[in-house]
Amino acid sequence: MNALSRRLRLALTLTAALLLAGGSLGYVLHARHREQPPGQRADASFRIEEPGLYFRDAAGGRVARQPDAGPPRVTGGPSCDRFHTAGDHALCLRKLPGVPARTEALVLDRGLREVRRVTVPGIPNRARVSASGRILSWTTFTTGDSYNTAAFSTRTAILDLRTGYLIKSIEQIPLTLAGARHHDSDVNYWGVSFAADDNRFYATVSTRGATHLVEGDLRAWSAKALRENAECPSLSPDGARVAFKKKVSDDPRAPWRLYVLDLATMREQPLAEPHGVDDQAAWLDDSTLAYALPGQDGRASDIWSVPADGTGPPRLLVPGASSPAHVGQ
Repeated sequence: MNALSRRLRLALTLTAALLLAGGSLGYVLHARHREQPPGQRADASFRIEEPGLYFRDAAGGRVARQPDAGPPRVTGGPSCDRFHTAGDHALCLRKLPGVPARTEALVLDRGLREVRRVTVPGIPNRARVSASGRILSWTTFTTGDSYNTAAFSTRTAILDLRTGYLIKSIEQIPLTLAGARHHDSDVNYWGVSFAADDNRFYATVSTRGATHLVEGDLRAWSAKALRENAECPSLSPDGARVAFKKKVSDDPRAPWRLYVLDLATMREQPLAEPHGVDDQAAWLDDSTLAYALPGQDGRASDIWSVPADGTGPPRLLVPGASSPAHVGQ
């Protein structure tokens, strides 16, 4: 090989390397651009300090508020796929673009300024803030867990804003089931609801084909099952009752109905909502629940309310909305 051939080969090699590097850089820059959250920030005038019902507006995906006196709704909150607020903080879950699915959990103060941001695997599913606003939890649907051959499993996190400590998954919490310690690789938790002491909580656990309502203790780091066939608990403001969805049918179109469990007597009460409710209901006060149903007239979802004692019919509260959270005076 003469000197000219060697120089030609070297030039071709360098050119190929530059093209490859350029292509890789372009791909990385494109991927990073695609990873930017698509959501909008809240308008400067929008706060969560005013009383009323806060929710996700299905039309634009942004958080809005409806005063207790009724419409018109006030718009201009951040874009969220799932939203909840209580005390001094709000939790906004956003699905990030790209594959695999990821969720951004955005913690906001009452002025909707960012306090903390956490990125987790999966699709947004449930969000809860304790009454004080100091403890938060979120659940995502995830894929790829080897123990689960179904389409998805769940990942539930708890964040303590007092210490900043984040439990990325509560699956390892020691679980007591039917009076005995339970170990299985198929344990999944979702739908946490906190008590007023910022320690006790309720959640759903699924294992071996059954779902259970569990009561957990953060300080003791333990959980025990209270009842089978209960999902997505929501503890009443007075701490006496838990609203939950109960599987009542094998019909995939409407398998769940909304119930309330009295924790003192462990008696459950079906509510008057006749439709299947696939949501973690929110208490508007000690006597009324709000929840999302598939929307009417082409809307993605509507928020309905129903008395928590089983009396009285449900009523349409906010058309075109989901993720209800009430802020009082």
